[in-house]
Amino acid sequence: MWGIIPAAGRGSRIQPLAFSKELLPVGSRLDDGIERPCAVSEYLIDRMVAGGADKLCFVISPGKSDILAYYGGGYGATPIAYVVQPQPSGLCDAVFRACPLVAADEAVVVGLPDTVWFPTDGFAALPDDGLTFLLFPVNHPEFFDAVLIDGIDTVIEIQVKRPDATSNWIWGGFKMPGSVLHALHRLWLDRGRTDEYFGTLVNAFLAAGGTARGIKAGQAYVDVGTLNGYRAALSLLADQAPLVREAAPQNFHPDPAAHRAAAAEAP
Repeated sequence: MWGIIPAAGRGSRIQPLAFSKELLPVGSRLDDGIERPCAVSEYLIDRMVAGGADKLCFVISPGKSDILAYYGGGYGATPIAYVVQPQPSGLCDAVFRACPLVAADEAVVVGLPDTVWFPTDGFAALPDDGLTFLLFPVNHPEFFDAVLIDGIDTVIEIQVKRPDATSNWIWGGFKMPGSVLHALHRLWLDRGRTDEYFGTLVNAFLAAGGTARGIKAGQAYVDVGTLNGYRAALSLLADQAPLVREAAPQNFHPDPAAHRAAAAEAP
């Protein structure tokens, strides 16, 4: 199963930083008995691996070589591939950059690398067949993609950053077979690549007869892309510290020079 990590965005909400926002230190973990800072994107990778991903694909922009320097060719025993999104063009464009790597019979999980959420095994709650969203309750769904479902978990609509959102459940990640990924890619192309947000594309997919499910297995979700979110993530991790440390990866030793090199290259 592939874990696709869209990491080509500018991170404008939390700039200025001297490195990619996906490497922002958030909390810490134990590595061979030594406490070290933890890059925010590591939390998503941990959850993907816990959910069954055995290979990862980072989608990066040309200027984000620090991510490659930090992770190298793998995260513990999980290999990492990299593809390039030439310029930030939205989540759909980023996710579909990984299509050439994914076979129709392979499963795919997708998440956002500037988020922290619990439970750590949330992806494991999603079935292998069809498009399924992992849902989390939030107080302000208007800032996210709210997911409206019926009584049997069928998705009725994705409400993309709508101030009048009628659901306080948002998606924090999703899973699908490779065949569905490629079907969504074809639909996106047929629509002239106009969908920036994944939610608007899914709405078109549903209108065309496709189906999706929403699973309310999420407990807590924080977007670390703002300073307020960064503070909320630290608070959440402090509450969950034993769980976070137990999830520390094995045999992963990031290059400590990656942050220093990025800082040296920053204007």
